[in-house]
Amino acid sequence: MKKFLNKHSAFFLTLPYGVLFFLFIILPVGMAILLSFTYFNTIEFPTFTGLSNYVSLFTGDSVFMQKVLPNTIVYAIFVGVGGYVLSFLLAWMLAQLTRPVRTVLTVIIYAPSMTGGVMLSTIWAPIFNGDKSGYLNALLLRFNLIEQPIAWVQSEQYLLAIMIIVTLWSSMGIGFLAMLSGITNGNQELYEAGYIDGITNRFQEIIYITIPLAKPQMLFGAIMAIVGTFQSSGIGTTLSGSNPTPNYAGQLIVTHIEDYGFLRYEMGYAAAISVVLLVFVFAMSEGAKKLFASD
Repeated sequence: MKKFLNKHSAFFLTLPYGVLFFLFIILPVGMAILLSFTYFNTIEFPTFTGLSNYVSLFTGDSVFMQKVLPNTIVYAIFVGVGGYVLSFLLAWMLAQLTRPVRTVLTVIIYAPSMTGGVMLSTIWAPIFNGDKSGYLNALLLRFNLIEQPIAWVQSEQYLLAIMIIVTLWSSMGIGFLAMLSGITNGNQELYEAGYIDGITNRFQEIIYITIPLAKPQMLFGAIMAIVGTFQSSGIGTTLSGSNPTPNYAGQLIVTHIEDYGFLRYEMGYAAAISVVLLVFVFAMSEGAKKLFASD
């Protein structure tokens, strides 16, 4: 028995993880794919409908094509790409500081990512309050920049921009810490060798030394940014207080899934949207892997 256990120790050590991975990842994804080919209202047994959900999504769902998809793309560019670049720049700048100062600033920058929901209600809601008591309205009224209070989070014009600002503020999460770790723990002798070999400024230092050194951490940060961006859902509905958001101005793909799945109880259609989202995330993750693949 002992020989058998020693021979297959790797299998038994990974078995609990494998079981949990199957139960909570593989099985739900597989069920979502199956349900995406059905009509399922959570009460009656699912009815097979073939590709009708996907056809409806791309040809008949005007809200998805005209509002949700464009909103998600804009949100992903600013929050995903912009947040990733901001994370790297902040990590690089902090790496130039002494350790005590860097530690304090890292905690300050990272903290919003842990308390996003609490901060959303205690800080951002009063700032963007739609009456005269809202901090932003009060400030603009005081300097005569506006004549009437603006309902910021109920406005089609401003909601998506506010969502981007709030999310960027709380986006310095685990990916930011990983990049900071990669930059600060790199081989410092390579920087000295680089300047001897002809590097003349900090920009060249970042391109030729810092980024290649921190590639694994930057890949991890990119994957986390992609997943975090596309799984964002609560920000628009929390700010506006409704789902759908006003005139679908802050509607993202995940919000659209929640709308059809948990409000309209069209689980088959919601599953089809989730499969499309899964394909988007997988494609972008593979792109990130190719971009930061080690030579």
